[in-house]
Amino acid sequence: MVGKTSKKSAKVAKKTTTKRVAAKSAKPRKAVAKSSTRKPTKRTTLTAKPRSAPQMIDQRIRELGDWRGSVLKRMRELIHETNPEVVEEWKWMGTPVWSHNGIICTGESYKQVVKLTFFHGASLKDPAHLFNSSLEGNTRRAIDIHQNDAIDEAAFKELIRTAIAFNLAKRKK
Repeated sequence: MVGKTSKKSAKVAKKTTTKRVAAKSAKPRKAVAKSSTRKPTKRTTLTAKPRSAPQMIDQRIRELGDWRGSVLKRMRELIHETNPEVVEEWKWMGTPVWSHNGIICTGESYKQVVKLTFFHGASLKDPAHLFNSSLEGNTRRAIDIHQNDAIDEAAFKELIRTAIAFNLAKRKK
């Protein structure tokens, strides 16, 4: 009796499937009218020309509006004074990045600190001991700048030059 039931179930299932396939193929498709007078959707009206990275960094500095904005602005100026060919980028959903043949550093802002993270900082010479954060890692090093900290601008510029030279040497390998 078990064998007869399973054969019957298989036949019924096969007929049902065949009917469904035939019914789907018999349905006519709806015609889609193409009109040149269609109104643009919200999606097309909201897409604007993307802003450039320098504009995004300018906006971040304005949004900060306190000592963090002025520190970030000054560090940005020092980077460009050191090498005008440095490229500004906006990555990782809101992080200013400065590059020259590879990433030099990022500039993040937090409530108590502006952090400049050098991606290959562990490989860079830092005779002025500017790096004061992320010292335990094998790759990165960071400079944490607090509200009333003085910045050794000459040493910072030398660190930027060293990072650019490191990127160039790494690229040649």
